[in-house]
Amino acid sequence: MGTFKAWIVDKAEGGQTLRFGDVDEADLMDGDVTVRITHSTVNYKDGLAMTGRSPIVRRFPMIPGIDFSGVVETSEHPEYKPGDAVLLTGWGVGESHLGAYAERARVTGDWLVPLPAGLDAAQAMAIGTAGYTAMLSVIALDRHGLDPSQGAALVTGASGGVGSVAVALLAKAGWHVIASTGRAEEADYLRSLGAAEILDRAELGQPGKPLAKERWAAAIDSVGSTTLANVLAATRANGAVAACGLAQGMDLPTSVAPFILRGVSLLGINSVTTPQTQRRQAWARLARELDLDTLAAMTTTVPLAEVDRVAEAILDGRVRGRTVVTIG
Repeated sequence: MGTFKAWIVDKAEGGQTLRFGDVDEADLMDGDVTVRITHSTVNYKDGLAMTGRSPIVRRFPMIPGIDFSGVVETSEHPEYKPGDAVLLTGWGVGESHLGAYAERARVTGDWLVPLPAGLDAAQAMAIGTAGYTAMLSVIALDRHGLDPSQGAALVTGASGGVGSVAVALLAKAGWHVIASTGRAEEADYLRSLGAAEILDRAELGQPGKPLAKERWAAAIDSVGSTTLANVLAATRANGAVAACGLAQGMDLPTSVAPFILRGVSLLGINSVTTPQTQRRQAWARLARELDLDTLAAMTTTVPLAEVDRVAEAILDGRVRGRTVVTIG
């Protein structure tokens, strides 16, 4: 047993504390697979956990970080052996189970996914929970029977992690993508991902009518609250909205009007405890369908020691696309 570098969140009288230092490997939690982490990423939830702006962390001390990719070092799980390349997203890692902003992790093997063919460890984390959630949303819209012939697709929070990948995936699938953002300076970036139109988020962010003019057949919303209410109100008859985020809030100030007068469906996306079969299908589709040059164009890279800076920036809306964290 030795030590390794990690970020540690702890609890104090005034709230959370955060430090970057050494952790003893003997302090890792129970699990049947130990992974040498090579890459992680920064999601909105990671920003909340690192800063303590929301009670994401449910055990102290905690190593934050909800995603990682790496190489199996030891395994008692029948599916994995030393040297296997794996990734993990969700399952409470970084919240209730010691997480990814570290050089080592010990986890339950059933939480892992073999690194999909066609992706390397850095690309998997450029996707991360955000991109994986975007793909789950696309799959939900597909299963609802929606396709580009039925109208446009809206993406809210489009310049963020979920939004950037969602724009790229929908555009490649042939959709006319409307990208909603509050950052006008990101218009060229969003068009480079495949957006056909840019919509100022102010049009969706203020209270509106229960029903509005029909504007899109499908939507992926990572914002929630009033924005989601307005997205539903402007969804075409028999369309659907995949809801996967709550950056604006957890409330939903709407009525039953879109649902019973237009037959609009609200599809909830849970990326944390998705069953393995669906999880692997989503990662396989990401490896096939997400253009890797486009992924690279939306990705920046930082070392582990700088995660605290990115955590603050992502909550302040100053992070574009995806951030990969290099470890070790």
